[in-house]
Amino acid sequence: MTAKNQQEELRKLYRQAFADYGAIALWSSRPVAEPTANDALAITGSLRVEGNLGARRLAERIEQLCRAAH
Repeated sequence: MTAKNQQEELRKLYRQAFADYGAIALWSSRPVAEPTANDALAITGSLRVEGNLGARRLAERIEQLCRAAH
């Protein structure tokens, strides 16, 4: 996967997190227009703690994608 594809996938997962779990797990966070890897990683803790199993799996996907980029 190219760096551009990774960034696009990261944006997609970030937006999905807010769409699917915003009110449940990310109520204290505000989405940014152009999320970076750091922005995406910043929400994974809330997804894990406040969310359900689906939110946890999404957090894991975000973390894997961020690790793959480095």
